[in-house]
Amino acid sequence: MLTNSLLTNNKNPDRLLTRMLLAAVLAAGPTLTAQAQSQEQDQNQEIPRTLEGRPDLQGIWTNGTQTPLQRPSRYGDQRTMSAEEALDMQQGAQQREQRANAPSDPDRAPPTDGNTAAAYNTFWLDRGSQVVNIDGEYRTSMIIDPADGQIPFRDDAPEQNLMEHWRDIHGDDAFLGPEMATIGERCLLFYDFRTSNSSAGPPMMPIIYNNNYQIVQTPDYVVITAEMMHDARIIRLQGEHLPPEVHKWMGDSVGHWDGDTLVVTTRNMHPQQSHYGSGPGLEVTETFRMATTEEIVYSFTMNDPVAYTQPWTAEMVLYARPEGDRIYEYACHEGNYALPGILAGKRRQEQQAE
Repeated sequence: MLTNSLLTNNKNPDRLLTRMLLAAVLAAGPTLTAQAQSQEQDQNQEIPRTLEGRPDLQGIWTNGTQTPLQRPSRYGDQRTMSAEEALDMQQGAQQREQRANAPSDPDRAPPTDGNTAAAYNTFWLDRGSQVVNIDGEYRTSMIIDPADGQIPFRDDAPEQNLMEHWRDIHGDDAFLGPEMATIGERCLLFYDFRTSNSSAGPPMMPIIYNNNYQIVQTPDYVVITAEMMHDARIIRLQGEHLPPEVHKWMGDSVGHWDGDTLVVTTRNMHPQQSHYGSGPGLEVTETFRMATTEEIVYSFTMNDPVAYTQPWTAEMVLYARPEGDRIYEYACHEGNYALPGILAGKRRQEQQAE
């Protein structure tokens, strides 16, 4: 696993925090002036380009952030927060990390709630600490459309998650074979059943750790490799989509350049993938816009009329990793005894029932 900084994921780790500290201590007028000057300097940076003149997106990036996908209710329809609020959020994340990293009390009582997730201490976690800042706006949520920052679920939407449908059918026999385990448990793709977040995507969502991606680019293809579970999505440029009956893990992605923005449309998701209630008719449109040498503005629009009352759009930032960083192989099943243990337990139950 690639170990990231717990405080910031920027190539220049002091830049964001310094700018936010300035915003917190200066008066409103000077603060706005300082922010505008800093943003103007960033925008005036000459972004790297390929031999063909396209923005060079190649490198290793991370999307860890404190900004949630859906907007917390306290913000209502408020799309942005002040620099002071953003600083408070980042400092709060830092303080939580420090408390969690404090030595454990050896005389503490054992846990009683069965929360096995507590087996992971913060050494392994990397949610990111910064607040999404796009074009000078500190965002209260990734979702920008609808205006309330919420996923517009249909009240009458049917269950489109094939795995859940199978479990409804088989009930207690859900683990008769490995096919019934989640795609994450089978180490096919990382998928968090609690949040519907998928690191490989699309959409490419931040998770609790391993939020790193490597982009490789040619005139005809863009390849995005997700650290977890080492999944490579091959995006064909100026191509045609495969027939709808051809399903692929991570779907069938076709891209094109709209000026300096890479636009990618993905269809034909594998039926065992369901993102936020989506089904086989889901179409995801992503954009990659290089804002500075250290930041790519990444957006995605989810369109599934069966699941949602309208298409919805979210934005976040991919931050450049420091020079010299590498993504190491995420060997999911090495030493992982959970799946054979589950299946062995089921076989034992069958033997006892005979």
